[in-house]
Amino acid sequence: MTDHSPDARSTAPGASKALADLVAERVINARLALDARGRKQDSQPELAEARSLNRVFRDMGNAYRRYRSQTGGPVSPGLREAAYRFRANPSLPSLVAVAAYLEELDLLS
Repeated sequence: MTDHSPDARSTAPGASKALADLVAERVINARLALDARGRKQDSQPELAEARSLNRVFRDMGNAYRRYRSQTGGPVSPGLREAAYRFRANPSLPSLVAVAAYLEELDLLS
């Protein structure tokens, strides 16, 4: 499993340490939820980590799509790029970069 200690976390440009902590907490909670649902048989910790990161990413995407359906606005180009980077290399720092855009819209509450 990826080390989520403060020293191991790097924050995305413009993202606060508090945001990185919030995202890390969500990833940990997603991992615990997946484990509780019977995913404990994952023999590779990296696979479980990737599933947890992707679950949080999907949750963030759902929140953003709800927001866009209510506002009718276009997709933010910066958010789109951050999402592409996350999909290319799912990691906590790339997920924090996505979260930074959503935090600006107050969608992480």
